[in-house]
Amino acid sequence: MSSVRAKKHLGQHFLNDKNAAQRIVEALDPSLGFKQVLEVGPGMGVLSDFLLLKEDYLTWLIDIDDESIDYLADKYPQLGERLIHGDFLNLDFGKYFGEQMAIIGNFPYNISSQILFKILEERDRVVQMTGMFQKEVAERCVAKPGSKEYGILSVFLQAYYHVEYLFTVKAGAFNPPPKVLSGVMRMTRNTTTSLDCDEKLFWRVVKAGFNQRRKTLRNSLSAVVPKDKMSDNPLYELRAERLTVADFVALTKEISSLL
Repeated sequence: MSSVRAKKHLGQHFLNDKNAAQRIVEALDPSLGFKQVLEVGPGMGVLSDFLLLKEDYLTWLIDIDDESIDYLADKYPQLGERLIHGDFLNLDFGKYFGEQMAIIGNFPYNISSQILFKILEERDRVVQMTGMFQKEVAERCVAKPGSKEYGILSVFLQAYYHVEYLFTVKAGAFNPPPKVLSGVMRMTRNTTTSLDCDEKLFWRVVKAGFNQRRKTLRNSLSAVVPKDKMSDNPLYELRAERLTVADFVALTKEISSLL
């Protein structure tokens, strides 16, 4: 098989800029201790070519596309079981991976948020992620409090990872070219994988705050805790977009004591 046809319903845009591909791979930091790297949606293997040169870790590939799997099996016969035919969003990580691993990819833009939430679910295992997203999504992930881009995804990712925007990639670097710019970012896990609060409640508080982001938290959080139980904590008078991760943790601890 000489090539793979990019499929719109899978959000495929194959990167053909080898310089960009090498920069994405080099952004991984094996000194963090991971020995396995999973590439999501390898397509025709432009990242895989560089990953498979590395001796610090074993590279695994996962793709949902039958045609890509056939192409990659021919191109990299040495992979064997390390070429997984399946859906990353439904992957049982424990079946394949040890305690420390990294994830890399030129991710399908139509499911990028779902991919990031899947990584969050596996945060005990995933110590680093480097990858390509729609530029707007990458900018949301690294956004700071007070900006309009700052939202649920920013808070959840930054609660557990140090998130960096690395570089922008123009549409001409892909086949077919997407209608948007692309951004490469890196997430490196914080020293702790759990927060100093009730984490389920933390997620509820963050989601409730941003679901009505124009309201102050005293109003938007009334579904989580009755207003008459709220203290005079000045954080309640702010909108969600003004709070840091630490602020959300502090507020969650306070709310937990009220419930």
